[in-house]
Amino acid sequence: MLFDAIRESHDLQRDLCRKLTASRGDAAARQLLFLQLKVELMAHAAAEERNLYVPLLLTDGGLDVSRHALHEHHEVDELLEELSTGNKQRPGWITIAKKLSFKVRHHLKEEESKFFQLAGRLLSATRKKQLGGSYAREILRMRKHYAAEYDSVAVSEKTGRAMPAAKSARKPSTRGNPRAGAQRRGRSEPRRTR
Repeated sequence: MLFDAIRESHDLQRDLCRKLTASRGDAAARQLLFLQLKVELMAHAAAEERNLYVPLLLTDGGLDVSRHALHEHHEVDELLEELSTGNKQRPGWITIAKKLSFKVRHHLKEEESKFFQLAGRLLSATRKKQLGGSYAREILRMRKHYAAEYDSVAVSEKTGRAMPAAKSARKPSTRGNPRAGAQRRGRSEPRRTR
């Protein structure tokens, strides 16, 4: 069903927000958590807008709540953009991450406590079932689409969720291997050092 599929993503978003705002010290781990959250938020927003908000925008009763929800998605997008630039260890970054987490949790709670009830009344059971299947396919497709932008994040074939990429999927490390480093730089021989 549509709302169950959406709640599954909501639970994942809450978990990733909690982990990100609790992250300390390890910049690589923080970056990875941020990218997983970013992929999930962007994929969820695209799938939800196409499979819930658009159908409700076409009804008089769903117009105002859909517009409000779309506005909140836009606010989340702006915070993601702000967090995407620069050093994840800089002063103030975690403050913005906490603001994002608060905005996400507020939006999810509002959707689950108000929006879903209204949508449940406005959409027929058949339409909810159809949209649920469409949402499930769309969020998986969008997770893959957004994860493809990053070397460190991939979508699990088993769970369909963004997760750390397998080492083999990442760019090979050249640390400690001068010949491999030279090949990546397009040279036949390693750099000469004195």
